[in-house]
Amino acid sequence: MAKQTSIAWCKSTLNPWIGCSRVSEGCNSCYAEALDKRMRFGGATHWGPGVPRHRTSATNWAAPLAWNKAAPGSEFAGRKGFWPVFCASLADVFDNEVPVAWRYDLWNLIAWTPNLTWYLVTKRVGNVNLMVPEAWRRDGFPPNVRIIATIVNQEEADRDIPKLLALPCKNGISYEPALGPVDWSPWLWIPHDHSRGQIEWLIVGGESKQPGHDGRPFDLTWARSAVEQCKVSDTACFVKQLGANTVIGRENCTPLHVMFIKDRAGADPAEWPGDLRVREFPR
Repeated sequence: MAKQTSIAWCKSTLNPWIGCSRVSEGCNSCYAEALDKRMRFGGATHWGPGVPRHRTSATNWAAPLAWNKAAPGSEFAGRKGFWPVFCASLADVFDNEVPVAWRYDLWNLIAWTPNLTWYLVTKRVGNVNLMVPEAWRRDGFPPNVRIIATIVNQEEADRDIPKLLALPCKNGISYEPALGPVDWSPWLWIPHDHSRGQIEWLIVGGESKQPGHDGRPFDLTWARSAVEQCKVSDTACFVKQLGANTVIGRENCTPLHVMFIKDRAGADPAEWPGDLRVREFPR
């Protein structure tokens, strides 16, 4: 659970606990739920309302302390001392079912590891301000924390991005699995006018293939639109994967062509069109 990872935009993942509930259309083929069902961590499954979450071992929790010591001498994505951590890939830090004490243990761990860059990815961005320490709300979030909201379509963008931008923290969007086109322009920088809140980082990805689920279509026009909108606004964009069911254009909502991808998640940039090989990080 605490390890080096194949996820391209981070160096390590930490799962302080495991388990979640479906709250979005994007959850319908959740890889974490499928893994939890298969592995039965601690002898049970941990998905759904009212189902206890599984706290991971003390050894797992201690791993970031070692990473923190090693971070100043390490390098990631060409940046010395940059050690990004995805927390939590098999849960949601801001899940209502998680005991409050567990979250406070996590806030302490983040405070003890200032050399790590913590990416807290959530589908519950409306819960963030209710669940972080009062000092974060008052003084601003720690500089090594970035809140990343998961957005899958325009409806979620309209609902959740204003909540994200209202937080006093570094931010990002995980547009994965992308399930429809999104106009990001209301929340991107206007050139030469940085006076309003704005998205600082946009991660783009199609849906992976899972057992019993081939992945919903990911239209390359959605990815190209996101990349272009970020380029115009000087926003960092990271194309993570094209998914397992990549569509090249549509007509009357019907896919015109399907791009053949060997990689299960479409995560090999060598298989992509050159204009989508964009992997930028915010500063």
